[in-house]
This record gives sequence, C-alpha cells and structure tokens, in this order.
Amino acid sequence: MILLEVTLACDIIMNLRGPVRPAFYLAQGLINEGYEVSILAPKISTSMKNLLNAKGITPIELSRLFIFEKLGGFPLWFEAWTHGAFLRFLSKRYRGSSVLVNFSHTLCIPSSYWYLQGPTFAALRDTEVEFDKKYKIGHKIMAPLLEYADKKLIKKTREKTVFAIANSHFCASLYREIGIEVSRIIYPPINTEIFHPLTSNPSSNYVLTYFGRETRFNVIRTLADLGITFIAFGSSWCTPRHLMRHPNIKFLGEISTKELVHLYSNALFTLFAFTHEPFGYIPVESMACGTPVLTYNKQGPKESVIDGYSGWLVKRDHEIISKALDIWNNGYHFSMRVNSVKTAQKFDKKLYIRKWMEILYTHGL
Repeated sequence: MILLEVTLACDIIMNLRGPVRPAFYLAQGLINEGYEVSILAPKISTSMKNLLNAKGITPIELSRLFIFEKLGGFPLWFEAWTHGAFLRFLSKRYRGSSVLVNFSHTLCIPSSYWYLQGPTFAALRDTEVEFDKKYKIGHKIMAPLLEYADKKLIKKTREKTVFAIANSHFCASLYREIGIEVSRIIYPPINTEIFHPLTSNPSSNYVLTYFGRETRFNVIRTLADLGITFIAFGSSWCTPRHLMRHPNIKFLGEISTKELVHLYSNALFTLFAFTHEPFGYIPVESMACGTPVLTYNKQGPKESVIDGYSGWLVKRDHEIISKALDIWNNGYHFSMRVNSVKTAQKFDKKLYIRKWMEILYTHGL
C-alpha cells in the first residue's frame, strides 16, 4: 500500500554520479518503505529518465532549454546555477507543494530538509588557481558578484527549509561561516555491491587519478615527468592539452562504472590531488575497491581517508609529490588494501539510508 507521495529535488541529472547519487539512493530507500517518490530537476537526460522510471521513481523536468546542454558537466550545471542565483525562473516553474529533501543548490523551493553539498562561490574561489588565464581573469572580475548572488540564494533557500543537513563536517563549516545553521552530518553514499575489489592480485603497474575542474594538474604533471605511469579519467573540457599528450599519462575521458571499478581495483594507489572538495567520492570509491588513496590532509577527504591505514594524508604539494614517488618505488603492505575496504564500508548506501530514515521518522514522515 502506498503510504505517502514524496518529492525530492536535484540539480542537473545527466548520470548517476556526484550530487545526484544521494537523492537516488534515498529515493530507493523510500520506495522500499512503501512511499511513492518523484525526483524533480532543471534538466534530466533521457538515459536517467529511463533509469528513474525503471526504478519506480517519477522524473519531473523543469526545463528543456539549456545553451550548454551538449557540453554537460560543470558548464551545464553552472548555467542552471545562474538561472537559480539571478533569475529564479526554474524555481518558479515548480508548482507542487514542499519537497521532502532538496538536494539542489540551484532550486530555491520550500523543503523539509536541505542536503548541503557545498556552496558554489567557495568551489569557484578554490578552483580558480587551475583556471585558464582568460577564465581566471574573468572570474576575478566577476567573483564579488558571484559570491553575493550565491550567498543570497543560499540564505533564501535556507529560509524555506526546516532542517539543513551537510555532507561533511568541512562542508558544514563553509555554511556556518555565512550564518547557515546545520542540524546534522550525513556522509554521501556509495554502493559497495558495485564498488568492491575485482581481484586479489592487482596489476599495480599504474597510478589512477581523476581530471576535473578541482584537480591540481601541476602536481600530476610533475609526477608524470618524474616517471610515474598514470591512467586518468574524467572531463576533457577542463583538462590541459599537454597532459592529454603526455607519454606517461593515458587519459580515458568519461568511462563507465564497470570500467572505473576495474581501474580502481588494479591501481597501485589512487592519487587525488584537488583544490576544493566538500566530500570526495573518488577516495571512497577507490578504498571500496581495495586501493589506498594519497591525498591532502584537508577538507572532505580528510574525513574519509585514514592516514597510514587506508591511505596517506599530506599537507602540501611537495609532500604529495615526495610520497607518491616513495610509494611508486617501494610499494606498501598488502594490509592497506584490506583496511581500505573496511574504511569504505562506513559510507555504504545501506547505512546512509538508515540514517535518513531515522531522521525522517523522528520528525514525522
């Protein structure tokens, strides 16, 4: 018997990665409890509409007109954000009642809960160091306006929300700095039935890394110049061309989840060199596949990777370069692979759904 109809709100839904995943897994958990669930978003790809329908989730698309739809990724998301921050017409298009959980940072709509996954202005501020020169100049000029608009959008959305929940302690700190009260922390989920070790004898002849707008590309280039063999996946639009042509870097671009699990499972380690990361799926996915992670001792990854147990945490670029070379040349004890899997279990979707259900039932869902 259907107990209740509920709606969740998301940003752009083009695939089941990043900020979409928490909404999708919560929707599945609610359906399993007998609820009828809809997910609304500014834009939903055809493949994701088909997936949502197949899982019993009703997709609600607010608009079909986006200039950067073909580019996808951050350009498309940023376009949706500008609509939310400056025009609000996407929010006005939603004619329904209050949503149960708002996972979006572009839709300013009433909700019982708002799941905070990181303010846009902070991401742009921290990632500016890796922008191309022309984009860096443009951002420096526009940064005050973008920050003002984003903070205004955040505060307006918070006014329409009963409870705010953040995806990490670091993420919560970013919102508290601008006066946003955060009730609780719930880490984002991964499916450990999908992300798990594929072999007990990994090839370990490469280092896996990710290319995205938050990547510290200079660190990876330095290590590739010093002889480390990399396999990289991610977005081509923000990746420097010289890295795509580097003899020690094999760049695969966007890949399937199946391919990603294979790459995680066989890597010597995963290098996650970033400029800004409120949580960080890549470290957790890698650990779930039995591969330890080398990253910075800050922000979201600091809360998932355990130094010396399931990976290595360092403070500065020169330290991450030195440590990567040491691991590449000398390896590490196999127990770190076992420890990595144990660490990742704390982020499994079953625990994530259970925490949400405890909160929802406590407040009378």
